[in-house]
Amino acid sequence: MAKGKKREVEEVNASSTADIAFLLLVFFLVTTSMSTDLGLVRRLPPPAPKENTKTEIKERNMLVVLVNSKNQLMVREEAIPVSELKEKVKQFVSNPANDGNLAEKLPVKIDYLGGQVVLVPKNHVVSLQNDRGTSFEAYMEVQNEIVAAYNEMREECAQKYFKKKFSELSEEELEAAKKILPMNISEAEPKDYGGAK
Repeated sequence: MAKGKKREVEEVNASSTADIAFLLLVFFLVTTSMSTDLGLVRRLPPPAPKENTKTEIKERNMLVVLVNSKNQLMVREEAIPVSELKEKVKQFVSNPANDGNLAEKLPVKIDYLGGQVVLVPKNHVVSLQNDRGTSFEAYMEVQNEIVAAYNEMREECAQKYFKKKFSELSEEELEAAKKILPMNISEAEPKDYGGAK
């Protein structure tokens, strides 16, 4: 044996390691499911005209729904539990007894119904306001109750005028139903309202 001669160690070929890492990365990206955030499904109204004309709304046509910093719900300055909100909104919008303190109903001609004139709460607004300290959960609970009230009223409207479920209405029937029962929800910027009165 010859002294001084070192044995050479063979190097590991790492050229394919980057390819394997890339393939694993692609595999995990393709097979991993991501949770997506859910939001409110709401069609926004068209932009306001440039002349920025303000419309005066009669007090009787405005239902102010306020959620304060303590997550307490007030409707027209009356504290109520969230469980009663849906019925309050339905009563305000539908105004079955034509009460002077609830949404005003105006006659509107509905072409799809053969020109039939229907009394419609055309100018009503449900104004949702919240405090900067309102929790997101409380705000969403109130928002869901308001939308649920409109959904129930639209379902009743579809049954009454079209003898169908609201989800089964054709495009023309849907437009007529929206004229009969418009969804007018206004959401104001959060402010500091404080606790309940």
